[in-house]
Amino acid sequence: MKNRLIVSALFGALPFVAFCFFPALYTPSRKATSLAEQPVKDNSMTAHATGPFDVKLAPLDPANKTDDNSLGRMSINKQFHGELEATSKGEMLTAGTAVKGSAGYVALERVSGTLQGRSGSFILQHNATMDRGAPHLSINVVPDSGTGQLTGLTGTMNVLIADGKHSYDFNYSLPDSK
Repeated sequence: MKNRLIVSALFGALPFVAFCFFPALYTPSRKATSLAEQPVKDNSMTAHATGPFDVKLAPLDPANKTDDNSLGRMSINKQFHGELEATSKGEMLTAGTAVKGSAGYVALERVSGTLQGRSGSFILQHNATMDRGAPHLSINVVPDSGTGQLTGLTGTMNVLIADGKHSYDFNYSLPDSK
């Protein structure tokens, strides 16, 4: 029950603020490169997709049980509608604390279907925290996870919840189909 409350708190709070941190990418021997020095790809189209989605979460046995049940695991099943017509399946790991309104989750989900008429699949990575009620959520397309006509897909997704209904707001880029 505690895991459902954590997930409900994380999914129910708005607005979400994006952030992402990848410490594994830093190594002292690697020369630091600013984003301005990175090559820019010109052969992609930037687009935006929105629509509703249905989500079903189900508790799973955690791989590592704790005495206080602060860690949890859930399955994710979604049906996206609108400009993204797709299904997804994934898993979520949750963490709760003794402080009301503080929790976190990470998740991966594989999305399969069509995105504005282009078919294929891709993987979304979630990273979310709730800091005493202040939500922070980042959902990114895993680099190079796109298949079929979605090969090369990059992007970020936001989740919106209004009146108990979920919708997505997806900003993405795809290589030109020319």
